[in-house]
Order: sequence, then C-alpha cells, then structure tokens
Amino acid sequence: MKKKSSLSPEDKALFRGLMNGARKLTQDTVVHRPARKKPGVVPQKRLISEQIDASHYFSDEFQPLLSTDGPSRYVRQDVSPFELKKLRRGDYSPELFLDLHGLTQLQAKQELGALIAACRREHIWCACVMHGHGKHVLKQQTPLWLAQHPHIMAFHQAPKEYGGDAALLILIETEEWQPPELP
Repeated sequence: MKKKSSLSPEDKALFRGLMNGARKLTQDTVVHRPARKKPGVVPQKRLISEQIDASHYFSDEFQPLLSTDGPSRYVRQDVSPFELKKLRRGDYSPELFLDLHGLTQLQAKQELGALIAACRREHIWCACVMHGHGKHVLKQQTPLWLAQHPHIMAFHQAPKEYGGDAALLILIETEEWQPPELP
C-alpha cells in the first residue's frame, strides 16, 4: 500500500522551486572492509613466543646418551628404528633448511627452536640443519640439543646431497603424525 502524501500542492511547489538547479551528488563514501589476517601469516609476537618455548628444551648441562661410533644419529624410544634407517637412506627429503654457520651457541639454540616451531606449525615432517665443521662446537652441540627436544622423533647425519657430515636430517613430530608414503 502506498502512503498518501501529507504535503499540500503549495508545499510541493515551494520544495521544487527551492530545489531548482540542484544536482544529484555522486557517491564518494568509501566503505573499508575489516582487515583480515592472511593465511600463513603469523603475528610476530606469536613467532617469538614459539621460538622461546621451543628453545627452552635445550640445555648445555644435560648430556643425552648418544652413540659415539659412526655418524650422528638418534631415535626416540617410541619411534620405530626403521624411521632412522629411512632418514639414513635419504627416503625423506627435507622441506626446510636451517644454516647455523657463523651463529653463536645461543643464536643457534634460538634458531633451532624457531625451526621446530615452524615445522610443527606448517606440518613439515623433515628438515635439514646444517651446522658445518668449523671448530666443531655446533657440530657437537646440535645433536645433544636435538635429542633433548620432545618433538624430535629422530635425526641422522645427512646424505651427501644435503650436506653430509656437516648437516643433520631431522624428523619432527606434528600433531597427527603418520609416516609419509613413499613414491
């Protein structure tokens, strides 16, 4: 139903006379949409807290019992030793690489913590940590630190194509860990 106009014809004529020469305004209002977080972009505060949380596992005083004969290797008790064999053979190819060359021990611990946190966040199973030779400080400490972390399932000296005895391939546990299928 239409409503009847309550204006008299004189009022309508007066309104039209006053509006004579007026032009229609163009819409210039800009509607800002709320800023949405981009997928894959993690706030800086969260990254720093993950890095600190992951690196507090690394102690210089604690010395885990690792085999000293042969290449650097470790497998957690609840993980199949076959996973270690697959790492040694190069069945897993790393998706992330961390280069520790030129870092101090404190910086190296922080970067290892950040790598583990990033792998868990991105659901990456395998990563490569390149510690180098140097004065053998990081080469000796890196396996000891990694063996202390509860989310490290296994590590082994990397095959030649990933750095040989100057690098380690590590298997990282994510929430829904299942061994990836081989091609």
